[in-house]
Amino acid sequence: MIEKKDIALEKAVLIGIITKDQDEAQSKEYLDELEFLTYTAGGEVLARFTQKMDMPNPKTFIGSGKMEDVRQFIEENKVGTAIFDDELSAAQERNISKILNVKVLDRTNLILDIFAQRAQTSYARTQVELAQCEYLLPRLRGMWTHLERQKGGIGMRGPGETEIETDRRIVRDKIALLKAKIKTIDKQMAVQRGNRGKMVRVALVGYTNVGKSTLMNVISKSEVFAENKLFATLDTTVRKVVIQNLPFLLSDTVGFIRKLPTQLVDSFKSTLDEVREADLLLHVVDISHPNFEEHIDSVNKILGEIDSGDKPTIMVFNKIDAYKPEPLDDGDLDTEKTKANYTLEEWKNTWMSKIGNNALFISAINKSNLEDFKKRVYDEVREIHITRFPYNHFLYPDYNYEDME
Repeated sequence: MIEKKDIALEKAVLIGIITKDQDEAQSKEYLDELEFLTYTAGGEVLARFTQKMDMPNPKTFIGSGKMEDVRQFIEENKVGTAIFDDELSAAQERNISKILNVKVLDRTNLILDIFAQRAQTSYARTQVELAQCEYLLPRLRGMWTHLERQKGGIGMRGPGETEIETDRRIVRDKIALLKAKIKTIDKQMAVQRGNRGKMVRVALVGYTNVGKSTLMNVISKSEVFAENKLFATLDTTVRKVVIQNLPFLLSDTVGFIRKLPTQLVDSFKSTLDEVREADLLLHVVDISHPNFEEHIDSVNKILGEIDSGDKPTIMVFNKIDAYKPEPLDDGDLDTEKTKANYTLEEWKNTWMSKIGNNALFISAINKSNLEDFKKRVYDEVREIHITRFPYNHFLYPDYNYEDME
């Protein structure tokens, strides 16, 4: 099922809705993210369509008039893919496919496709394939429309229905097989984690594409794959890091995203175990992103779901080199100053001031403020280590900036 290959640029359109729970600004930002996901998957977005609705249409997600607009655009521009921002039901997907006559994807399907491309190790590929199977199972019915059910009375099932049942059984068997395989690998990984001894474990967490892998490379002097695309890192990488003479383990984990498919949270359980078993979390935030506060909330929500919300955490605000506040027209008295106009110093005086020394501002790519970052991590790891081994306190003196030069 899983295919790992380069995909030629496909023409695509994006479709989203504006509701009372998701206003126009939010909808635009979600579609911006969906466009980045599409680009990451190998697609080119030609147009976006949005519609104001109280709730999604249960048959076609959007209204019939807007759907006709989409169909005409697709026909005129020879578009091959329509991507919806929210998860579609099996019935919606079937109905939309009949109207548009192109490939129909939702956000979940798109993320699964990116994961399938990005999975490098056998373990990551197994996890992705499990998520794909669980996503596919309720949608099998629409794949057998060419074999219509034969006419007849009760018990006279046609070949289409038989094929569906056969496929469902195959997929269920596959899911059971993949779960068993993952259970075996889980045990192996638990043994590996146990073999690492009592070293302090630190995990990098954060939204996707905030610079976790770049920071990992700088701190551990290793070559972890980093790229300006979503979900560049799928496989958890663990490196032994030594700051001055203090060793600890640093792990780079898969990035989180809003509306993260539940299948992925379940199938990537072991990858997230690195977060669960960490002694300290470094929550990396892309402060140059206009909606970084929402990203923080999304990450905290997922951390809560995996029982890691109360772990000691240092907030690392990355990409300060790319941060640019929107200019404010002082001559226009009607214009109110908003968060978009805040300078970095003004941001530091907001809720961030309550975090105290657990808020760090760095640029991993330009190595700005990295010494302060290393000192803060050193102090925190030393505190955890000394608590665990009280007799070792004399081994690790206060952080010495001169030693790093």
